[in-house]
Amino acid sequence: MAKIPQKIQIIPLGGLGEIGKNMTVVRYGDEIIVIDCGLMFPEDDMLGIDLVIPDIGYLLENKDLVKAIVLTHGHEDHIGALPYVLKQIHIPVVYGTQLTLGILEGRLKENNVASTNLVPIRPGDNMQIGSFNLGFVHVSHSIADSVGLYIKTPVGTIVHTGDFKLDQTPVDSRVTDFHKFAELGDQGVLVLLADSTNAERPGYTLSEKSVGLTFDETFRNARERIIIATFSSNIHRIQQVVDMACKYKRKVAVLGRSMVNVVNIALDLGYLTIPEGVLIDIDQINQYPSNAIVIITTGSQGEPMSALTKMAMSDHRKVEIIPGDTVVISATPIPGNEKLVSRTIDYLLRQGAEVVYEKASGVHVSGHASQEELKLMHNIIRPKFFIPVHGEYRHLKKHAKLAQELGLLKENIFIAENGQVLEFTSDKGVIAGKVTAGNVLVDGLGVGDVGNIVLRDRRQLSQDGILIVVVTMDKQRGCVIAGPDIVSRGFVYVRESEELMEEAKERVKIALEKCELNSITEWAAIKSNVRDTLSKYLYERTRRRPMILPIIMEV
Repeated sequence: MAKIPQKIQIIPLGGLGEIGKNMTVVRYGDEIIVIDCGLMFPEDDMLGIDLVIPDIGYLLENKDLVKAIVLTHGHEDHIGALPYVLKQIHIPVVYGTQLTLGILEGRLKENNVASTNLVPIRPGDNMQIGSFNLGFVHVSHSIADSVGLYIKTPVGTIVHTGDFKLDQTPVDSRVTDFHKFAELGDQGVLVLLADSTNAERPGYTLSEKSVGLTFDETFRNARERIIIATFSSNIHRIQQVVDMACKYKRKVAVLGRSMVNVVNIALDLGYLTIPEGVLIDIDQINQYPSNAIVIITTGSQGEPMSALTKMAMSDHRKVEIIPGDTVVISATPIPGNEKLVSRTIDYLLRQGAEVVYEKASGVHVSGHASQEELKLMHNIIRPKFFIPVHGEYRHLKKHAKLAQELGLLKENIFIAENGQVLEFTSDKGVIAGKVTAGNVLVDGLGVGDVGNIVLRDRRQLSQDGILIVVVTMDKQRGCVIAGPDIVSRGFVYVRESEELMEEAKERVKIALEKCELNSITEWAAIKSNVRDTLSKYLYERTRRRPMILPIIMEV
């Protein structure tokens, strides 16, 4: 009879020390379930990269052990990597709430991935997956149909809060299920994994309903069209815009591919209620007075190809900004997007629009719990061990400090890194090793074919440009027949730097002559000599290091 293992492993593959790319493995014996499978948007130095997804090398090595993927909600940083992951590994079942799976299905269809293994669940559902007893708990967040999870194992219970806030007056009147979390706490929780995004923010996060009050004032004061930019996934925010449009007798048009997709999914599934005759096509907006129109659009992050940015740049095919329009940016810039958002606001103001965007204006609230809410969650659940998740290192560190202030022993708190194997028995937790984890870069149709070396080359090209040196050589005698010719891109304009280029050619000729004198016939060695000589000369003259690409043609 096989011995039952008395330990459970929790292995974060993404989401720690970063915002995005959330993915956590829970392993008991030869059984694995995966929580979330998200993407991250590229940082400024990841030139040309479209998306970043987790490295799933560990799952590929153990693909026969994976029983299910469980999704907490429909944001890209929790579901966005699935179209890429499902192409590499067969997952028997993907669990998620209806709206989460509705949004995911659209993403899978765009990427030609089958969606036959998606199984909808509801908060309160409970199921057995091998040795895991899995349950779903409703939580409030900035997207409808969000859940936290509990996983009962032979070793103990694991609770994962998902992304949450304790909104006492949510738009859909469905508050976070405190009762279930308290019940789990009373039964005893071995490990808690909790959202750390707002761990640095004191107090409480404002209710989503407070945004509705600001919208009311905005609608009351607006004299022309109202254009509201927000995240397409924020169904409750969209519902509040629709409610205000009805109150002030305005028609609603939706703009932006992702916004149109999510609104249609939410309408089909009943998460969004729009009275008959209120929603109109974007092509119909000119048939109504400008003070009878509301446009809900994408572009709250200043994305260059988004509808709002195109409008700001007078580049949108269907909508132009008219002086007097009120534009509301109902979102906080994601770290790194501040410049893009600021630029969009500037262009909108130049076009004569009234722009409402300041944090103090009340047009956006966070979907994540602040310090007092985190403390309440800890006090309700009272875990033996705690792993702060979903946040940059400073967020995890602050959340760990909060847990300590609430009485949790320092040695029972694990500020982990992606790839670390956290192993728990019923009375002890240790870091038991490390697995492969990191970033896989998506560039166009290529997944993982761009690595650090390619990025380094791109950075060098973007900073100093490239010089191509073309030489024709006699293969038998090893002497130069023609050239060298130099082609420059992104370094200097050749016609304006003829002296520099001529001198560079001379240096290359001298280097080639030295190779001939020293009987160096290896092409790699000749190229290396040319590169070194030219690099040294150009740095002395320009203090720049362009990429130098010697090309030798043999005859």
